[in-house]
Amino acid sequence: MKLVTMELGGHSPAIVFEDADLDVALNILSMNKYRNAGQVCVSPTRFLVHESVYDKFVSGFKEVSQNLTVGDGLLPDTKMGPLAHDRRLEAIDEFVKDAVKRGGKIETGGERKGNKGYFYEPTVLTDVPLDARIMNEEPFGPVAPITPFKSFDDVVEEANRLPYGLAAYAYTNSNKTAEAIGSALSSGMVSINHHGLAMPETPFGGIGESGYGKEGGVEGIEAYLQTKFITQANI
Repeated sequence: MKLVTMELGGHSPAIVFEDADLDVALNILSMNKYRNAGQVCVSPTRFLVHESVYDKFVSGFKEVSQNLTVGDGLLPDTKMGPLAHDRRLEAIDEFVKDAVKRGGKIETGGERKGNKGYFYEPTVLTDVPLDARIMNEEPFGPVAPITPFKSFDDVVEEANRLPYGLAAYAYTNSNKTAEAIGSALSSGMVSINHHGLAMPETPFGGIGESGYGKEGGVEGIEAYLQTKFITQANI
């Protein structure tokens, strides 16, 4: 049999602890959420924010989303382009409608932008229950569901609830918390206080249902090699 690598997508938790630098977290997470209109396999997709800073984070993310210029990627002022095709528009709309139907609230966005092309408004959702589709299926679009948490154990349980484990993110100013969350997250890649993954020199890949094998780094060539063990007695 041939060796193989498979990158199968994920549903990346982005955790913001109570001691995090919110300006840093908002800047990096919003930039990576809306990169390529959210159509990136390591895009942060489940925002889990400590209840003590939840309202401030939601307000900040909402402001960033509302001020994002959506349009033709060839125009200098554009910050977010279109979705890939009409099927993606329909899929994102279904995710949002399902979340609202189950009790979620649209803080901003939630609609197609214009009637030409495949543009969708940067969207922030709150009060989304865990049984909503967007909390269980990778949205692959510009929608950010933001959920509060109370304790370290609670957020680890939610972050690891799904069978996917491609990427995860965490923000904290505590080295103790950073070490603990890095170890606790069931994910092939974890970035803490920055976006430091998907570089050629680092291993890229998930665990669980998010993939098999690694790309990048020294690990990336393993699928192209066969190990041969040779022994020889003295002649």
